[in-house]
Amino acid sequence: MPEKTDVVVVGGGYAGVLAASRLTQRDDVGVTLINPRPAFVERIRLHQMVGGSDDAVVDYGEVLAGDVRLVVDTATRIDAAGRSVALASGGTVDYDYLIYAVGSGSPDSSVPGAAEFAYPIATFEAAQRLRAALDAAAPTAPVTVVGAGPAGIETASELAELGRRVTLACGEVLGPYLHPRGRRSVAKRLARLGVTVLDGPGGTVTAVTRDGVELSDGRRLPSEVTIWTTGFGVPDLAVRSGLSTDALGRLRTDETLTSVDDTRIVAAGDSAAPSDLPLRMSCQAAVQFGPRAADTVLSRIAGEQPAPLTVALAAQCISLGRRAGIYQFARRNDSAVGVHIGGRPGAKVKELVCSGVLKMLVREARKPGSLTWPGWVDDAKRRKALEARRDEASAVAAGVARP
Repeated sequence: MPEKTDVVVVGGGYAGVLAASRLTQRDDVGVTLINPRPAFVERIRLHQMVGGSDDAVVDYGEVLAGDVRLVVDTATRIDAAGRSVALASGGTVDYDYLIYAVGSGSPDSSVPGAAEFAYPIATFEAAQRLRAALDAAAPTAPVTVVGAGPAGIETASELAELGRRVTLACGEVLGPYLHPRGRRSVAKRLARLGVTVLDGPGGTVTAVTRDGVELSDGRRLPSEVTIWTTGFGVPDLAVRSGLSTDALGRLRTDETLTSVDDTRIVAAGDSAAPSDLPLRMSCQAAVQFGPRAADTVLSRIAGEQPAPLTVALAAQCISLGRRAGIYQFARRNDSAVGVHIGGRPGAKVKELVCSGVLKMLVREARKPGSLTWPGWVDDAKRRKALEARRDEASAVAAGVARP
């Protein structure tokens, strides 16, 4: 009986779960998923967890193929030369191939007081701490949400719908991704919910204290609970392991999602930087990266050349409480257009998207390899940028080669 090829997936989010399940379509592949939590976290529902309308947790038995071995532990270092992963518990897991899918979280903030007094929301544990802080605060206590991307807008809306006194400090712009028409729709909904929106030159938080925030125009606002939703950061596992990363710490790969350092390491999700042209950190990108990463590994096991990445981000959907939302349409290069679905229909579309993602994971777990993407899922603008880069590199190489 032939030996199995051992594949370790580090990270059990959307990308990691899809990759792990997909790998099991071959009987001669053994798959191990390393994740610090014993259950799958629906990250796109963490704002609902904070508001109390969802627990944002699903048992891995529902979304992970039965042949995957789950190791509940934290990876502390990848030994690429020895092909092993060191664990926080003191053990190690050996691999033939590794999929790096550690995801993202809240970045370290340089704003004075943010680390000490503000509550991030990008991870399950952070959301738990935030919910406890809100439960301890009086219902009339002032709450400030810092950052007006999807997480900030969704959290502000969720809490305002519950009757909280919420201020949304946007920085310069409310919903910077949104088309102006979509932005106006969101602003109207926030106004109906009673959210105070601070944008423009004076809407940037410059300091956080135990009981307030300071703004760039000199104002000081009372805030018993300050919620920090600005930006994303990635775990430093790749950096600590001596692998090549971009400025944010994402693993640098080629277009097959293979590490530029090691063909035995493949990346997926928010922690991947393919061709130094990473996509927007999102569930939408993760569910495309995960299957692609698995296919790259399976191709290498079969002795075949992996296919290059084809991916497109063509929308952004945002909850505006439980009774409204917005689905912002976009071009395949992730730039918003002047069409959106708002109001109650927008909320229904957003819920369809959230439940649809979970069904996608369940379907791939029950029938590994079944998930496919249509041929139009391709960002032509990104492809042209890659072609221009290759042409430039060829021209430079030709110039060096001339006597």
